[in-house]
Amino acid sequence: MPHDLSSPAVSALLPEVSALVVEALNLDVAAAEIDPDASLFGDGLDLDSIDVLEVALVVSKRYGFQMQADDANNEATFSSLRSLTAHIANHRTV
Repeated sequence: MPHDLSSPAVSALLPEVSALVVEALNLDVAAAEIDPDASLFGDGLDLDSIDVLEVALVVSKRYGFQMQADDANNEATFSSLRSLTAHIANHRTV
């Protein structure tokens, strides 16, 4: 059964994914300070397409599934930390 954005599994995984993003991108922000519902682009973390590729690579290695660059759902998946975490919770193999 897929995890929705507010499921306990997603909430439990949020701190780990936040720390992974901060580490992967060497961000000057504490993982706990990232608003899980803020945009990863623009006014949020201000990520660009290269940052997203780096995050996708780290997520693939850490959680055992491939994120595809041509996935039609990528815009929604990377819209916020919470949506990325829900995607990971639904697809992880490790």
